Amino acid sequence: MLLYCGGMVTASAGSPEPSPRAVTPTVETVLAFVNTRADGSGRRELFADGESFGAWLAEHDAFGGETVVTDADAAVARELRDALVTLLLAHSGDEESLGEPLLRAERHLRRVGSLYPLATVVTAGGVQLASPQAGVPRVFGTVLAAVATFAQSGDWGRIKACRNPPCHFGFLDRTRNGGGLYCSTGCGSQVSMRKHRRRQREDAAAQAPEA
Repeated sequence: MLLYCGGMVTASAGSPEPSPRAVTPTVETVLAFVNTRADGSGRRELFADGESFGAWLAEHDAFGGETVVTDADAAVARELRDALVTLLLAHSGDEESLGEPLLRAERHLRRVGSLYPLATVVTAGGVQLASPQAGVPRVFGTVLAAVATFAQSGDWGRIKACRNPPCHFGFLDRTRNGGGLYCSTGCGSQVSMRKHRRRQREDAAAQAPEA
């Protein structure tokens, strides 16, 4: 079982492995962080500045709760979040996120990993990844610990971002074959409708008489 507790992500020894379709606390931690961006359909930017980032932290004890933050901290949070979203879009096979965008995101995450290193805590009950830092660095370390712990389960590719632009909402793909591309049937329907309309326009253009 994977547990989250006060800045630590724990893999408990002797517990059965979670189903790849189970939303574990580590998944919840990752999704809570990445699903903070504005999407053009009603969801607002929650990391717009220090004030909004601080308000979000005050409501999320899993990240350490209320913490003094600045506009610069909010900018770092956005950069980390957006890099993760690019990876999750790559998990969904989003072509625009592959290539150079993905390489930039991976390079950024390597830099973040060096700035917010994790401590390994070994006990008789299991092995824990924890941020040894305090304040805002602990927030970013908590995100990295959740990512690292879940990735070790072998199901990292099941955390995806919706391929329907501009949604890109993070979700856990709980389909049997891991082939989910959209966060909801609504988003899937929107993409299908856009494709249908595009085909209609292309067919109409092809059938139009030449001037």
